[in-house]
Amino acid sequence: MNINYSKEVQSAKESGIPILALESTIISHGMPFPDNLEFAQQGESLCRRNGVAPATIAILNGEIHVGLEAGQLAVIAEEKSVKKVSRRELGMAMAEKWHGATTVSSTMHIAQQVGISVFATGGIGGVHRGVEYSFDVSQDLIALANIPMIVISAGVKSILDIPKTLEIMETLGITVVGYNTDEFPAFYSRESGCLGIHSVLSPASIGDIYNENVSARLSSAMLVANPVPEKDEIPANEMESIIESACKTAAEQNIIGKELTPFLLKEIVEKTSGRSLETNKALAINNINLGIQIANGLV
Repeated sequence: MNINYSKEVQSAKESGIPILALESTIISHGMPFPDNLEFAQQGESLCRRNGVAPATIAILNGEIHVGLEAGQLAVIAEEKSVKKVSRRELGMAMAEKWHGATTVSSTMHIAQQVGISVFATGGIGGVHRGVEYSFDVSQDLIALANIPMIVISAGVKSILDIPKTLEIMETLGITVVGYNTDEFPAFYSRESGCLGIHSVLSPASIGDIYNENVSARLSSAMLVANPVPEKDEIPANEMESIIESACKTAAEQNIIGKELTPFLLKEIVEKTSGRSLETNKALAINNINLGIQIANGLV
């Protein structure tokens, strides 16, 4: 697999500066332009100010890029032809010369290939509501079960079935911890009602657990559930009716598969008059901030 590094990431690899992996689907399919570009630039600038090299991962003309130059980041944010590329589609994207935005699963796969151990995203995928009829379960869970690295997220997207997602993560042997919480967060909301996850109180503790997992030769990832800041959250009781309405609309329009999550996120933005977009940006930046602290501690 041929990898193209940005000048910044190449320099960081040579000099031992910590690197934080960032996905690109949150830019291309998670937010509208120009909010997506502003968010991406803000996240990368936050990394640089704190001594960490941002490695936004994407595919341009079939070539994998770890770290993007300014013009390349703009392509991912603006270009309508950018496809959503999960791990199973990496070969297709390369062979057919796609512009592709990497999901959690493909970002993890590429990051592991180049030795990046910490990855900050918004929310991971999981078990969709109505799974007993659709069998819709995200590839993210398989990647988390098989790729040993630290993944920071604001839980799973609240459009999903959170209890079933947690059950599958337990079955797959994925280490799940909460950053200063024992309740698994619900993306837009700090509370999900799913209690009992192991709480960690510092970035250093997260690094210690990860290092011991590596020492024990565990093949799975460590998922760090980092709740959205309280000032930015939309309470769960307020979100639930909005999510149910969005899911009903998706079912009526027969939106399924990889198109479902972007569709639901867009519906929710409209139904919250843009409030959910601001929450999405805030939680993703919050995750990047924690990722920076963890990456700095692992060096």
